[in-house]
Amino acid sequence: MPSITREEVAHLARLARIELSDDELDHLAPQLDQIITLVGQVSQVAADDIPPTSHALPLTNVMRPDENVPCLTPEQALSGAPAAEEQRFRVPRILEED
Repeated sequence: MPSITREEVAHLARLARIELSDDELDHLAPQLDQIITLVGQVSQVAADDIPPTSHALPLTNVMRPDENVPCLTPEQALSGAPAAEEQRFRVPRILEED
């Protein structure tokens, strides 16, 4: 199995908008490589007759019944917003247009 390179970790960090130092990149690359290797080992051990699970213990439905309750008006919801536009929260653009 190919190992995760320092450059790949730096690329993932850029995509996630996480700033990592050179020391952090050197530290994380072998850790991520080990995680991927271990996940591959678990995948090999998983038996076809065992269904995949998301939790070790069964979950019960903990949702409450829907009830109509008064909600905020757009003005109330936006009253504490630093910026609003056309009854929406205005946030800084993070993606550049091509």
